[in-house]
Amino acid sequence: MFSFFKKKPKDTLPEPEVQTAAAVSNPAPLPETVEPARPATSLPRRFSSGAASVTTIASPADPAPVATVEIESEEDDGVIIREAVTEEKKRSWITRLKVGLSKTSSNLTTLFVGAKIGDELYEELESALLMSDAGVDATHYLLDTLRKKVRDEKLTDAAQVKAALRTVFVALLKPLQKPLVLGRHQPLVMMVAGVNGAGKTTTIGKLAKHLQAHRQSVLLAAGDTFRAAAREQLTIWGERNNVSVISQASGDPAAVAFDAVHSARARGTNVVMVDTAGRLPTQLHLMEELKKIKRVITKSMDSAPHEILLIIDGNTGQNALAQVKAFDDALGLTGLVVTKLDGTAKGGVLAAIAKSRPIPVYFIGVGEQIEDLQPFDAQEFVDALLG
Repeated sequence: MFSFFKKKPKDTLPEPEVQTAAAVSNPAPLPETVEPARPATSLPRRFSSGAASVTTIASPADPAPVATVEIESEEDDGVIIREAVTEEKKRSWITRLKVGLSKTSSNLTTLFVGAKIGDELYEELESALLMSDAGVDATHYLLDTLRKKVRDEKLTDAAQVKAALRTVFVALLKPLQKPLVLGRHQPLVMMVAGVNGAGKTTTIGKLAKHLQAHRQSVLLAAGDTFRAAAREQLTIWGERNNVSVISQASGDPAAVAFDAVHSARARGTNVVMVDTAGRLPTQLHLMEELKKIKRVITKSMDSAPHEILLIIDGNTGQNALAQVKAFDDALGLTGLVVTKLDGTAKGGVLAAIAKSRPIPVYFIGVGEQIEDLQPFDAQEFVDALLG
């Protein structure tokens, strides 16, 4: 079910008190059944005071653990997203990740086959890391740390050096592995940005599904008012997920975001995701527009936006790092979603990000299906990268 709100004035924003459900004629209420039907075995919630607590349950028919819910604390009921999956689905995801990173992996792993430990190996490893778009800084860091580890531990076998590289790589990427925490604000407002073609709108649709799986009601704001196809695409995702979409045929994207936040507050919606038009960091007037959208969201809710996510295309390599730096400087990013890692030889770009601008990577994607977008795990990623 969808609600469509139109904002008449473009140059001035309405006072917050008039932006309520009562101010809209015959508003369509947010469906009470926004989230998908739960399985017969529902997820129990166990609270702790202060520290995160984990409850794992098993299906009566299958004693293997099938789902996990983590609660940050009893006071704020902050739900930490860690995807609840069966072991079979987890193996399937790992397989897809390995296939997606196979081009990068093949360039790295073949170096250690019958190799002798010495300058030649390090030089070949340096070339392979640079080709994978790990970047100069991260490549030098990895090699210097690896050389020291090899010396200190007196490693002489190629397999041992490969294992050491795995350890060093995981340590570099680990700071990026931070969960997206829900329930900190009501609603939690997420602003989503990125360049054209990075997969913003599709990612928003997938994230909406993930959020619903964690019992969150969701409202989408079609803030890409320049591209009609973007609004239509977001509407289709809304229909798939039974999520309301705030949209305008034309107008100020900041006004769309403003209306969406106020509507969510009136309806008691858990999460608002604001889509924005794709833009290049070099398009300064459009970057200024992003800053305006952020300011207007703050006017609608003092603490918002609570998450500012950048969607980056994993195929773009070092350009992705440049995008991260530019959007972070403009907006103050809180998280990243890396898409299209399937079939690319540029999987090392996460190392470049970790070294130069270690912003949390909440999700990575290796395909077009909803299940192909999963929370980032440094160990899983490196295992897939190094085979």
